[in-house]
Amino acid sequence: MEDKLGAVGAAGIGPCAGLPAGRMDSIREVLDRVGDKWSLLVISVLENGPRRYGDLHYAVTGISQRMLTLTLRQLTQDGLVSRTSYPEVPPRVEYALTPLGQGLYEIVSALIEWTIAHHDEIQRNRSRDAESAATAREFSTAGIPDVAALSRPEFDTRS
Repeated sequence: MEDKLGAVGAAGIGPCAGLPAGRMDSIREVLDRVGDKWSLLVISVLENGPRRYGDLHYAVTGISQRMLTLTLRQLTQDGLVSRTSYPEVPPRVEYALTPLGQGLYEIVSALIEWTIAHHDEIQRNRSRDAESAATAREFSTAGIPDVAALSRPEFDTRS
């Protein structure tokens, strides 16, 4: 799509308008990584200061050890989280937000606050939508004979 200046971009409108396709791919990759639910939860927990792996696993309810390890590795690779290993027995490793991660936390906290503020409204909309879908299913099958009922012996016309 061509913008006002004649530059070709991957997105025609919005904040990414005018960006070349290669740039869009890298933006999408970063958003995919930091936008998943586990990354957001780990970032929000680390906002309170450095945490050990076990503390993070306890604080991020529902995350498996494998997923926590993968999430921490990805956040560390992106420079959002730092990993500090202390030469002690037993070994101690702490994870903390970097300045880049703290900047992302400001955005994450705004998203969490918005979610909390609108949770009830979203739940009501989901319930209403589920009821509408159920009504639509009932309406669409009205007048259609029950195939299972027709397969009973009293409906067998082969004799």
